Amino acid sequence: MAIMHPPYISIATNTFTKRAPSEHGYYEYDPSVAGNAIFMVLFLIATLGHIWRIWHFRSRYFIPFVVGGLFETAGYAARIYSRNHLTLGPYVVQSVLILVAPALFAATIYMILGRIVRLVHAPHHSIFKPTIVTKVFVCGDVFCFLVQSGGGGLQAQEGNRNLGRAIVLVGLVAQILIFGFFIVVAGVFHVRTVKAPTEVSPRIPWRKHMFMLYLTSALIMVRNLVRVVEYAQGYSGYIITHEWCLFVFDSLLMFAAMLALFIAHPGSLIGRSPESKAVDAEGMRLASRDAGVSEPHRRI
Repeated sequence: MAIMHPPYISIATNTFTKRAPSEHGYYEYDPSVAGNAIFMVLFLIATLGHIWRIWHFRSRYFIPFVVGGLFETAGYAARIYSRNHLTLGPYVVQSVLILVAPALFAATIYMILGRIVRLVHAPHHSIFKPTIVTKVFVCGDVFCFLVQSGGGGLQAQEGNRNLGRAIVLVGLVAQILIFGFFIVVAGVFHVRTVKAPTEVSPRIPWRKHMFMLYLTSALIMVRNLVRVVEYAQGYSGYIITHEWCLFVFDSLLMFAAMLALFIAHPGSLIGRSPESKAVDAEGMRLASRDAGVSEPHRRI
């Protein structure tokens, strides 16, 4: 027998009301407690591991990455909570946090490239100067983060769901384009440095970390492409109405990205080099604005 809900569920702030679309509340399915709990625990463990890496390698440029991990953890906790609490708040929290977390991962990935360019003394092989690389891509990431957050918030409002969906779609497409350009910039630097090594590059295992950047970038790219299809299909599309799609094309891919950068953490290469002290503070300032954390006062 179907569970009947009131036609409208009021929000505590009384700023708007939102219709519950089905007997499952705001979902088109019953969220899996086991599945969401597994990913909540996995993201929590990965985040704690990266916090330890930040302390061990003094790699403060990983702060946005850790905040992204916290967003993922809280997002899956909210999904568990929202299964039996059919109110809008928990649904919006899980939706927005899981949506924007990869933008925070991206901020750290962009900053890693600038540090590798400096490490091998090869700014002349990069399309942009290392400082410009960080500023350009992190600024673009801030834009994507804000657009997706704003669109996610609008989707919670009864009269703005389609507008919010369109705005999120713009943010996701922009992130894909920025990531594509980033991979081109990274690839050009990689090829040029291999063909014309600097004095120090043959002695440094920088290529392993470049391949790790490509891997994590590809994982986020695939995730974003699936998200674009999801939002293009609308609220009755296959992806948004089947939870396994979230687990396979979002949860699993983002956990794999966190695991990959934990195993091959660039701090093992960058954090112990004298060049790491020359990293610009501008990138951290912009990324801190993106992640919503305070700017560190000391450079790494």
